Amino acid sequence: MAKSGDVRAVYGTYLTSPVKPMPAASTRPDGISDIEWMVRNWYNFTWLSGDGLVEQACHTCDWVAWAMGDRPAASVTAVGGRQLPAEGGNIFDHIELNFVWDNDARGFLAQRQIPGCYNENLCTILGTKGTGKIERRGSTISDLKGNRTWKYEGPTPNMYQQEHDEFFASIRSGNYINDGDRMVNSTMMAIMGRTAGYTGKEVTWEMAMNSKQALVPDVSKGWDSPVEFVPTAFAWRHQVRVRSS
Repeated sequence: MAKSGDVRAVYGTYLTSPVKPMPAASTRPDGISDIEWMVRNWYNFTWLSGDGLVEQACHTCDWVAWAMGDRPAASVTAVGGRQLPAEGGNIFDHIELNFVWDNDARGFLAQRQIPGCYNENLCTILGTKGTGKIERRGSTISDLKGNRTWKYEGPTPNMYQQEHDEFFASIRSGNYINDGDRMVNSTMMAIMGRTAGYTGKEVTWEMAMNSKQALVPDVSKGWDSPVEFVPTAFAWRHQVRVRSS
């Protein structure tokens, strides 16, 4: 992104339809345990899926973090909520994150899983010399007047096949590709953003890294462990008080 200058802001979107809608409680089979019902509908519970931000839009966090040199954000605030009936699940169906870096650069991420709405998967990078975009139609850079100065014109293989080809080739050659550190960084940025949205608090990187919050319920009785279905907002506002204890 050198042609667009120093990055001052980045905006990423992952706006789509629900991945696995939660069925109504009336459809729950007789005799099924709480744990089994949750596992069958894993996407709708934060302790199993992370929610739509952490499970799906974490890829957008990858973009945002990459644009900032894979440096973790210093802090984040967020807004979000649930527009569709949760049907017993406890995840948001939309959230918007506002990251701040130590150089006062900003990152914004919008995630939504609601049917019948505008869909978009885009990354826009605002630099001191221009704007870069990553989208389905290709990657481009434009100057401050909006004139396109660069467009990717290379091969466009299937991205899933390409990553497998490069990964296996790195194993065979001994020059291993290991993106673990970058992926952990992006995942934690998504988690800290989710925590900010669900609690209404500003969350710093240090708070997220030192958090004692545990989302997994007590499953000491195994598959038949009873689990209380707690509404999202109450559950997180309660847990934030004991997060660092």
